[in-house]
Formats: sequence, structure tokens, C-alpha cells
Amino acid sequence: MSESSVLQSLRDTLSAIEGDGHRRRPVLPFGVPAVDERLANGGLRLDALHEVAAATSAMGDDASATLFLAGVAARAWGPVLWVVRRRDLFAPGLYQSGLAPDRVLYAEASDDAEVLALMEEGLRHRALGAVIGETRRAAMASTRRLQLAAEGGRTIALLLKRHAREGADPLAVPSAAVTRWRIGSAPSAPLPVAGVGRARWDLALVRQRNGEPFQTIVEACDETGRIALPARLVDRPAAAGRAGARAAA
Repeated sequence: MSESSVLQSLRDTLSAIEGDGHRRRPVLPFGVPAVDERLANGGLRLDALHEVAAATSAMGDDASATLFLAGVAARAWGPVLWVVRRRDLFAPGLYQSGLAPDRVLYAEASDDAEVLALMEEGLRHRALGAVIGETRRAAMASTRRLQLAAEGGRTIALLLKRHAREGADPLAVPSAAVTRWRIGSAPSAPLPVAGVGRARWDLALVRQRNGEPFQTIVEACDETGRIALPARLVDRPAAAGRAGARAAA
């Protein structure tokens, strides 16, 4: 199918979707104060482009980055357009991260240029809650077009930058994205019995506009799309406060 045919098919699909006309909040918080308080906007701007890459080309890290995106999209307000290069998304896995199958529209692109074109078309339509695309390469000019298409709306743009080759950094190329994230898998919580606990991610914000980078360990998205801090990190400030009080006494 030619690029023009794919775009026309997408336009026909989007024309059947109507927004409800309500004013949307400008920011999508994670609901974790330790993360939101370190973001310049208190969350992810909905009218902006955000980039995500796996920490390595390993399958576990790639899956972590994909599910991180699914969790963000799950907490957005409406239908989700996911533009792919190959049919390798596992719908039950996305569902476990809060993204129900009936909310997702899939579009298959033949190359990175078509991915970016379909994303831009979806962002300009304004009736989608999130637009996700997967590319290996996206030049500064292309990300600027996505950022401009997102501005003024309430459709969050999420670009998954896949590893083009072993050892290469997908986030090394300059980008107009408002935030750029690197996600890796981390050891899960130990259980008192044999088995695997809730998955954990090494979450690194490597760049954000008007803010500082940071890194932390979080528990992977639950069925509502929400991440959480591991219990030991949540309890640490309280424990430190009790220790300080004992020392002062």
C-alpha cells in the first residue's frame, strides 16, 4: 500500500472519531510525588512530544520501554493511535499495563518516514488521547514537526526510539522533544516464597526542557497504567526522620 493510501485510510478512520468537547488538563502526572515534583511541569505535557528509548537493545529493556509507553497512554483521555513498523506488539501485555485493546488503533508503516507522517496526521486530528510511533531514526526537523503538531492540543505524542545497532544510543541525536527517557529493566521485588515479584524499571529522565535530569527505580505499571515507588524507597524518608529524632533526643 502506498504512503498516500495509508494516510487516506488513517484520515477516514479518524474522521469517525469525535472528541467530547470538554477542556482537557494540560499535564498528565504520574501520580508519584517523587517523580512529578522533579518534572518541570509537574507531569508530562499533553501538548508535547516525549521520547523514550530502551536502556539497551536487550529484549527485556525493549519490553520495559514499550510497557512504560503503554502505561502513559493508558492514563490519557481517549483513543490511542499506535504506529508500528512490524506486528510485534503483545496486546495482553499492553492490557496488563492498563491499555485496553478496544482503545488502540494500529497503523503499520513501511519505513520511519511513514511512521512520522502518520503520527503527525494523528496529532493534528485532535480527537485522540495519545499518538505513539516507533522509529529507529528521527531527525531534528521531524521531531520539530511532531512538536508543532502537538502544540495547542491535548494529544500526547510519544516516540519510541529503537536501537539502530548494537551499542548505539538512540537518544544521541538532537530532538525537539520536551522530555527524553531511558527505560531499563531492574531486579524485581523478592518474595517470601518461590516466584517473581512485581517488575521494576530503572527510570532515567536524561533531558527535560526547563528542568534537570534524574534517575530512580520504580515498580512497573499496574493494571491502571500507574507506576509506583518500591516500598523501601517510600519508607526511607520516614525512617531517616525517625533516626534523626532519636539522635536529637
